[in-house]
Amino acid sequence: MTFRAQHLLGIEPLHPTEITALLDLSDRYAEENRRGVRHKDVLAGLTQINMFFENSTRTQASFELAGKRLGADVMNMSMGQTSLKKGETLIDTALTLNAMHPDLLVVRHPNSGAVDLLAQKVNCAVLNAGDGRHEHPTQALLDALTIRRAKGRLHRLSIAICGDIAHSRVARSNITLLGKMENRIRLIAPPTLMPAGIAEFGCEVFDDMEKGLEGVDVVMMLRLQKERMDGGFIPSEREYFHRYGLDANKLKFAKPDAIVMHPGPMNRGVEIDGVIADDINRSVIQTQVEMGVAVRMAAMDLLARNLRERRVDNRPVLV
Repeated sequence: MTFRAQHLLGIEPLHPTEITALLDLSDRYAEENRRGVRHKDVLAGLTQINMFFENSTRTQASFELAGKRLGADVMNMSMGQTSLKKGETLIDTALTLNAMHPDLLVVRHPNSGAVDLLAQKVNCAVLNAGDGRHEHPTQALLDALTIRRAKGRLHRLSIAICGDIAHSRVARSNITLLGKMENRIRLIAPPTLMPAGIAEFGCEVFDDMEKGLEGVDVVMMLRLQKERMDGGFIPSEREYFHRYGLDANKLKFAKPDAIVMHPGPMNRGVEIDGVIADDINRSVIQTQVEMGVAVRMAAMDLLARNLRERRVDNRPVLV
């Protein structure tokens, strides 16, 4: 299995063969999770620390569940009560963590690049659970697995990513991954929610939902990142839903078998109509949540294998 990464900090460094290897293992874990199979020996004896500097429900819970299903000793650190609140730097926190000798470190941080900085200072495998507007690699991977399972492939599909592109690390990671796998990507958003330099993304850009959704295989809606907005990016939530919220009338322009996705949490009636979100024939939103556990199991499994190999290679020779 081809996956030689030391950390999982983003999608950009991954080769398509590494993405495929990770998805193949994730697929196996997804099936075994459904059958109630447990793999307590995979991470047995390893310590996993979850550090979330931002609130999270799905990501933190699925990382914790993934670690426990693989047999890791899992510790959740409440970052609102750590020494960082007392003025400790991120570097000092890394040094403190090193003294605890963790094996896997899962980090979510509001600042882009913070997780990469930690990875440079700790002696363990680091997984990026979202850093600022930069990346959210495991979300993109679970989205890819969901698409592959629903469509039978992950290449040469027409995929629309709709909503708050400018503030979304989910969008950035998905654009990178889906582009690596040779898909046609459309970005749909009002001009105020398109990032600067959008022409460099290699995607088709639309500010009209109906034109953007025409003939697509996948409709991926995004949450309005209100916590990252510092101005009037939309006139009102009602107007936003009217123009860019996914409802039955807009979905008609996609292919009849197009699937609907959303990374959550959803703002019903703002980004997506509740009827569409709950439509078992079109929506795969709950499948995304399920695949999140499998993908995070696979990511930690593969990183742990590489970590163990490095430790064996660096073991001193006794004479």
